[in-house]
Amino acid sequence: MKDVKIDSSWKTVLKSEFEKPYWQELTEFVRQQYLSGKVYPPAKNIFRAFDLCPIDQVKVVIVGQDPYHGPNQANGLSFAVSDGVTLPPSLKNIYKEIQNDLGINPLPSGDLSRWASQGVLMLNSVLTVAAGNPASHKAKGWEKFTDAIIKSLNENRQNIVYLLWGKYAQVKGEVIDREKNLVLISAHPSPYSVANFFGNHHFSKCNQYLEENEIKAIDWR
Repeated sequence: MKDVKIDSSWKTVLKSEFEKPYWQELTEFVRQQYLSGKVYPPAKNIFRAFDLCPIDQVKVVIVGQDPYHGPNQANGLSFAVSDGVTLPPSLKNIYKEIQNDLGINPLPSGDLSRWASQGVLMLNSVLTVAAGNPASHKAKGWEKFTDAIIKSLNENRQNIVYLLWGKYAQVKGEVIDREKNLVLISAHPSPYSVANFFGNHHFSKCNQYLEENEIKAIDWR
């Protein structure tokens, strides 16, 4: 599919993906889903994470699972919600860890484009979901595509910090070269496992690594 509306830097490195049979099938499935019912995020935001963060600007990757399935929540960035929407529990816990780790108060908005524009790729494994039906678009091809994203970063870039929270993200990140990147793992920030997420100090460790490699740290507010 030649007309994939995604940042040109990503389009270049993913060119071969867009020519594979699974991508044609995935494209057709997603198109039909948007035509026949309510799907999140809005179609224009499916590739927002990549549009806000070209491949040569990626400093940090935060891996999520699939978009929020409630009204007005998903905006194309993992863990984020649209401006003005109540923070979901996982994002509240991320903010609490930032506060405890760095001694700063994140802004009240859950949009997180402010992180993305600094080089934080907020990557969901699955990029679309049917309204009110979590994980409804899993195993349709998105996972292959987002695996290719991580593979491209691993081959083309180095000194990236990967934040892998929970088993799902950790398995997805097994291909990452630990010699030339920093991979930080912990429990997921959801209420079910947050006791083992709090105190991971991932945000300070991330910034320390970036600065040691002469890369500008992230303002996590």
